Amino acid sequence: MKDLFSLQGRVALVTGGSRGIGRMIASGFLAQGAKVYISARKASACESTAAELSALGTCIPLPADVSTVEGAQALAHAIAEREPALDILVNNAGAAWGEPFDTFPEKGWDKVVDLNMKAPFFLTQALHGLLKKSAAPGRPAKVINIASIDGLSVNQWETYSYTASKAGLIHLTKRMALRLAQDHIVVSGIAPGPFASEMNKEARDHGDEVAQHVPAGRIGTPEDMAGAAIFLAARSGDYVLGETIVVDGGVTHARG
Repeated sequence: MKDLFSLQGRVALVTGGSRGIGRMIASGFLAQGAKVYISARKASACESTAAELSALGTCIPLPADVSTVEGAQALAHAIAEREPALDILVNNAGAAWGEPFDTFPEKGWDKVVDLNMKAPFFLTQALHGLLKKSAAPGRPAKVINIASIDGLSVNQWETYSYTASKAGLIHLTKRMALRLAQDHIVVSGIAPGPFASEMNKEARDHGDEVAQHVPAGRIGTPEDMAGAAIFLAARSGDYVLGETIVVDGGVTHARG
């Protein structure tokens, strides 16, 4: 039991790891003994966060734009140059777009769907070889897709491409899990609710107000997100295949 949640000796990549939920997950992995690579589109933010998180363990920045297949392949190549295998991939990089139905633009669709749903598939595909090198019976490699409760229930905002992409990612997680299980790679997901982040400015800037609509009575903390991700990444999550864990303080149930 003492090693159930340990990530000692494991190598992880967290996309969108410079801030928000990605940073929360990276911090948790480092605290549990993993070597963590974080990726983000903005090099300065990626490098700054990696320098700060290095106080917890080995954290290495790899700036990249995974919104294109070429970008995903470039990131996979950068990892391959540094590591013989990859134990954990967290597909967290994401985007959102809100605009009324009548004026919602194609660019607001393509940008969000490409990053939120297309990128996790093609980055996992590009890293398949490295994940297989790490994976073994009794010690699977892990892929964790970060979805959203907005992919499970409808909120009041007109974020058409965001909700569609997150719902698609939840279903894609199931399909990927069935295929990659034969390679001893376990695919699962997390659907966060209100956490303070650049993506969720309401929770970040008006946390007390948002908390009034959360059955748990508060917004999520970094420890809440790290705990769920550690559970899935470690031995504790080896038998959780294709499921997306909801971490939202009960918001989805309250939406009815």
